[in-house]
Amino acid sequence: MCGIVAYIGDQPAAPFLIEGLKTLEYRGYDSAGLAVLGAKGTTAVRSVGRIRDLEAALPKRLAGKVGIGHTRWATHGPATEANAHPHRSEDGRISVVHNGIIDNSGMLRDRLTDAGVTLASDTDTEVIAHLVARSTADTLEAAVLDALGQISGTYALAVMDEAHPDRIVLARNGSPLIIGVGEKETLVASDAAALVRHTSQVIHLDDGELATVTAGGFHTFDRNAEATGRQPVEIEVAAAEWELTGHQHYMYKEMLEQPDKAAAVIRGRLDERFATARLNGLNLSPKELRAFRRVKILGCGSAYYVGQIGAQLIEDLARIPADAEAASEFRYRNPIIEPETLYVVVSQSGETADTAFAVSEIKRKGGTVVAVVNAVGSTIAREVHGGIYLHAGPEIAVASTKALTNMAIAFAMLALHMGRLRDLSVADGERILHALKRIPEQIQQVLDNEPAIAEVAKALAQAQNAFYIGRVRQYPVAREGAQKLKEISYVHAEAYPTSELKHGPLALIDESMITVAIVPDDDLTERNVGAVQQVLARGGQVVALSHESVDLQGLDVERIDVPKSEPELDPILMVIPTQLLAYHAALTLGYDIDKPRNLAKSVTVE
Repeated sequence: MCGIVAYIGDQPAAPFLIEGLKTLEYRGYDSAGLAVLGAKGTTAVRSVGRIRDLEAALPKRLAGKVGIGHTRWATHGPATEANAHPHRSEDGRISVVHNGIIDNSGMLRDRLTDAGVTLASDTDTEVIAHLVARSTADTLEAAVLDALGQISGTYALAVMDEAHPDRIVLARNGSPLIIGVGEKETLVASDAAALVRHTSQVIHLDDGELATVTAGGFHTFDRNAEATGRQPVEIEVAAAEWELTGHQHYMYKEMLEQPDKAAAVIRGRLDERFATARLNGLNLSPKELRAFRRVKILGCGSAYYVGQIGAQLIEDLARIPADAEAASEFRYRNPIIEPETLYVVVSQSGETADTAFAVSEIKRKGGTVVAVVNAVGSTIAREVHGGIYLHAGPEIAVASTKALTNMAIAFAMLALHMGRLRDLSVADGERILHALKRIPEQIQQVLDNEPAIAEVAKALAQAQNAFYIGRVRQYPVAREGAQKLKEISYVHAEAYPTSELKHGPLALIDESMITVAIVPDDDLTERNVGAVQQVLARGGQVVALSHESVDLQGLDVERIDVPKSEPELDPILMVIPTQLLAYHAALTLGYDIDKPRNLAKSVTVE
C-alpha cells in the first residue's frame, strides 16, 4: 500500500525521492510528501493527489543530500495535506515516514497531549516523531529504540534528525523495508522497484531489525542494539521490466507477457522421463510429501481464487483432500494446525500482510508451510520452509494477470508432482505434462482473439450488474472474473456456482442483467447449456466462454471460444478472456486501469 523511499549520499536527494515515489505509484496512494535535510535545516513538502502534484509544489531549488519520501494510503484520518507524510516533531527536528499501523496510537496521542504536545494530524504516525524527539538518548538510534519500546503494531520506519544529519535510522516490524547499496550513496525503499535503476545490491530487513544508513554504507542491529551483520544480496530483476515499453497500461502489457511468463514458470520443471514435475524449491523429500494427508491453501483476493483452482487440481491429480481459504480470516478463527497437512500460501508480492500473519500462525503451531510467490527475497519467501517461484517478473498493475496465471500453472505442477508420488499413472502424468507444455501457445491464441473479446466487453461496460457462473473447476474462474470486472471497471459483479442459479440468484435475471457463463467441453456441458437456456428464457443477456467443440444449440449468446486443454487445466485458459473482458470494459469507461480507486497492489496492512 503506502510507499517509502529514502536517500543519503553525494547527490541531491530530491530527484531520487521523486523518481522513487513515481515508481511506487502502482501500490496505491492518495497523498504524498518528502523532507530533505540540507545545510539550513529540513524542507518538507506534502500534497494531496498524485506525485505530479507534489513535484509541482516543490521549490525550484531544493538542496540537501539526505531525504525521505512517502506515498500514503489513508488509514488514520482522511487524505489531507496535514495527514500526509513525512510527519515532524513540534520543533521540526525529527522527520518520520511510516508504513503500517500503530495499534496503541490513541493512547499515545492522549499521553502526548497531556504532556503539552500539540498534535498536527489525525494519524498514528505522528506520535513516532514526537516520541523520538522527546527521548533523552544521546544517539538517534537509541532514541528510535526508546520510541519503539512504547509502541505496538506494524511498521516500516525511516527517521531523519537535524541533530544527526549524516544518517537515517530505519526499523521494520511487519512491513517491508529494503536497503540499496550504491557507490557513495545508500538508498531505501519499501519495494525493490524504486531501487533497481540504481543498484542491484540490497538488504531485506527482517521483522524486529533496525539499520543506520549513511552515505558510506549501513549497519544493521536488533532491538537489543546487537549487530545483526547483514550482507547485501544480488537482485536479478532488470530495470527495463518496470517500464511500460509503449503500452497504454501496465495491465495490458502484463496480459501480453503471459505466454512468455507461462513458459518461464514451466521451464526446467517438467520431467519427461518420469512424467512428473521437478520442484526442488519445496525443500520436501518424496517421503515427506507422501506423508501429508491434506493440503490447505491460503491467499487473499485473486490469490485466494487461484488457490481454489489449485485445491481442485490437487484433489483431481493427487487424490488427497485439499481446500482453499482466505488468509485474512485464517488466524482469527484459531485454526487447528495439523502435522499431516501441507499449508501452501499464495502471494504475488510476498508481502501481503494477512498472508504473512497466516505463515506466522502456522509456524508457531508447528505446521509445515510452503509458498507460491513471485518476489525473491520477500518476507513470505524468507519465512516459509520452501516454495515455488513464479518467474512472472514485476507485476505493476493492481489487477493481477500474469502472476495469477503463473500461480495456476505452479499449482498444476505441484498437483502433478504430488500425484505421481501417489497413484497418478504414467499415462495421466504424460497427459498433464504435455498439456502444460502447450499452455503458453494456447494463451497466445486467446490473446490473438482480443478484438472480438473487446467488442463483447462494450456490452459489459454498459451493464449495472453482472453474474459470472461456472461449475466445479470453473467456479473459481467465475469468482476471479467477477473480481476483475469489479476492481477496474466498477461494474457490480457476483460469482455463483452455475448449479446455484436456481437456488436464489435467478430472481435477479432480467433484460438488464448480463451473465458470463463458463461452458467448457466436459462431463457437465449439457447442464451448463441448460443453465444458459434458463437465463435466456428470463430475458437475460449471456456471454459464453466455451470450447469450439461445444454445441450451444443456436442460442442467442455472445460466444468467446477458448482453446481446449485437458479438463484439469482448462480453468487456466478460461481465466485469460475474463482479464481481457474486464480490461476493455474499463477502457471503454475511461477509468484509470492501473490504479483503481480505493485499492492497492501490495496490501501490507490489515
